[in-house]
Amino acid sequence: MLILGIETSCDETAAAVVRDGVETLSSVVATQDKLHIPYGGVVPEIACRAHLLTMLPVLHRAVEEAKLRPEDLEAVAVVNAPGLVGSLLIGVTAAKTFAWLRGLPLVGVNHLHAHIYAAALDRRATVFPCVSLVASGGHTSLFHSRSPIEHELLGATRDDAAGEAFDKAASLLGLSYPGGPAIDRAARAGNRKAVRFPRARLDPDALDFSFSGVKTAVLYHCRGQDGRTPRPMTERETSDVAAAFQEAVVEALTDRVMAAVERTGAERVAVGGGVAANSRLREELQNVTRRRGVELLLPPMKFCIDNGAMVAGLGWHLLKAGRTSDLWLDACPTAKGRA
Repeated sequence: MLILGIETSCDETAAAVVRDGVETLSSVVATQDKLHIPYGGVVPEIACRAHLLTMLPVLHRAVEEAKLRPEDLEAVAVVNAPGLVGSLLIGVTAAKTFAWLRGLPLVGVNHLHAHIYAAALDRRATVFPCVSLVASGGHTSLFHSRSPIEHELLGATRDDAAGEAFDKAASLLGLSYPGGPAIDRAARAGNRKAVRFPRARLDPDALDFSFSGVKTAVLYHCRGQDGRTPRPMTERETSDVAAAFQEAVVEALTDRVMAAVERTGAERVAVGGGVAANSRLREELQNVTRRRGVELLLPPMKFCIDNGAMVAGLGWHLLKAGRTSDLWLDACPTAKGRA
């Protein structure tokens, strides 16, 4: 079955065509990084305007690159939660219009669950059941994923998301936006033991995350205890701080993932979201899962960012389970932890 997937939850306008939930025939992503660089983060109003300009060209290109005609498609899947509500509305409206014009089934998809499914794209290996981590600019969540459409929330961030913390730390260090790739590049030349940044100590049994403390620690390190007096740093010092900050975040993520493995008895770990592209996180997850004898499933780099393929792939499973939506499908900025 050929499914069109649409993703506009934040600042990427994305569409893709996937066959039978696995085979990606096309994946088109229009990024907005240049538009948001002056502000050091995503501006919702700017994101919405960009989605309006790029939605139709992205849809047309996704169908063309799949070497199909619009009438060949058999269903439309779209992310309707969670995300920036204005951005979501544009994708949902486009999907509903396409489905109505073509008389196709419509499937609403959870953005976080789609990121988990990214590890299953273009792969014949078994992914589920697993412990799954979604780490991005807006979300850091840990699930026990029993199937592509059954996800139990085990833990989530109590304050800032990991990707948001990367953006803030990069800004404090004078690095470029988006912060995740900039920190990753700078950290490669740094000593991750040069500075010891704090790791949040939550309830002993909690699988939640907290990154506000390490973000504040970087602020004090770079601008003093008043947070207002920047001190000059050499390129080496900047790399050291980037590496030490990155290590604190990576340690928090891997510790919770492995605690969830112990709690659930899972034999697989899947990771999704923009932070899943971080080279140090990928390296450390490979180390800890290998020691534990657990299979690690990482999506290709192109599927770490928001994309339509993960939406179409998950949409196929939801459609098979009869979980379709009607034309009253609405955008929701928040989402429950269970599918």
